[in-house]
Amino acid sequence: MRMLHTMIRVADLDKSLEFYTQTMGMKLLRKSENTEYQYTLAFVGYADESEQAVLELTYNWGQTSYDKGNAYGHVAFAVDDIYAFCEHLENKGADVYRKPGPVKGGSTVIAFVRDPDGYAIELIESKE
Repeated sequence: MRMLHTMIRVADLDKSLEFYTQTMGMKLLRKSENTEYQYTLAFVGYADESEQAVLELTYNWGQTSYDKGNAYGHVAFAVDDIYAFCEHLENKGADVYRKPGPVKGGSTVIAFVRDPDGYAIELIESKE
């Protein structure tokens, strides 16, 4: 058994795809539209779905915002050089709202950025 994907609903698919592909460096793996039920799915990731878990971006046509509630936490990504990557994100206009630094009470270096819909993304510097 293995994890396949995490789905998040997005208000502007083009804006989200630009963020995840151009800013975060993911690849658009596949995209499909369902005209009968009026939604579009886009799967993005760093590797093929057969190799690792990916993100499913779901755009329900005409839906421009969502209430995320208080149950959502974040999606986490490992990065090689967190300081350089956060600088890249900020240069692309991303909201790095928790600058890189050690996690409270530990030595792991983390940062947080928001995607265009306000979803939190934790960046964790790889220890290798």
